Order: sequence, then structure tokens, then C-alpha cells
Amino acid sequence: MTEKKWYVLNTLSNKEKKVKETIEKLLQEETDLKDFFGRIHISSHKTFIIRDGKKVTREKRVFPGYILIEMIMNSRTYRFIKDIPGAMKFLGSKDKPKPLSESEINKILGVKEEGDEAEPEMNFIVGDRIQVVDGPFKGFEGSIAKIDKEKQKLVVNVTVFGRVTPVEVSFNQIELLD
Repeated sequence: MTEKKWYVLNTLSNKEKKVKETIEKLLQEETDLKDFFGRIHISSHKTFIIRDGKKVTREKRVFPGYILIEMIMNSRTYRFIKDIPGAMKFLGSKDKPKPLSESEINKILGVKEEGDEAEPEMNFIVGDRIQVVDGPFKGFEGSIAKIDKEKQKLVVNVTVFGRVTPVEVSFNQIELLD
């Protein structure tokens, strides 16, 4: 048997979890296919929102509409996945899915490679709408004006007393708004 590789499967929007659960359920029934599959992964990270004055944790998908599947690709496993409701297509050319390289999958799964420096997770860009969740500007909404990766700080434009005011906050003091 050949080695399992990671493939990216495009799914219907907001159906990633349902597709993953369906694959796992069907693999329990199709025991002869079970050995062809490894892990199934939906990339997400935890964010915090303030709801009714309380800090609430929620999962936010890193790649909405995509799941990662570790599998041995052949015509039978390809058809098995393609027949799952909500599964659209594998990334790659039309009938030839392209596996992810080891370095790509390690970055996605958070595996540190030799020589890599630990870099803080940064899932935002200039212009993103945010809400301040900690500190003196807690509860204010605004947009990111400047990002300083080294200091792990942001300059955020918030409206204070009817005026747009730039304030400096740490990465961990904000959350992205949808």
C-alpha cells in the first residue's frame, strides 16, 4: 500500500463539519476503505466575543469551505469522497487532485519545522473590522490602520466622542468581526 497524503477538499459553504462527520460515519460502515484514510481536519482557531457583557469563546474557520483529508488517492477513494453530499471537488486539476507538500501541511497543522522561528498567529490585515475585547477601550469597534508584528501591536481607528481616534492595542486585545 502506498503512503497516505493530504488533500484539500472543497465543500459547500458552512458544511465542512457535516461533510467530515458523514465521511467518518461512512468509513465506519465501509471497513474495507478504512485503511485508505487517515485524519480529517478542519482548520480553525479560537476567538473571543463579548456577548451580554461576558467573554465567549468560539471557533472560527481558517479556510472556510475547505477540509483536509489524509488519504491514499485512487479511483475508488476519489469516488467515495465525491459521492458525499456537500463535497464539491479536490484542489488540483480536473480529475487529478494535487496533494499538499509536507511543509504546507506542517504549517497548516502547526507543526514547527527545523529552523522556523515561532511567529505569533496573525489572522488579520489592515482594514479589517475589529472589536476591542480587553483594556481601556474594551467594547469599542473600529478598523485596523497599522500592524506591528515585532511588538505584536496594532493601531486601530475607533470612534470616541464622535471623533475617529487611533489607539494602540495588543494582538490579544481584539477580535475580528464578521
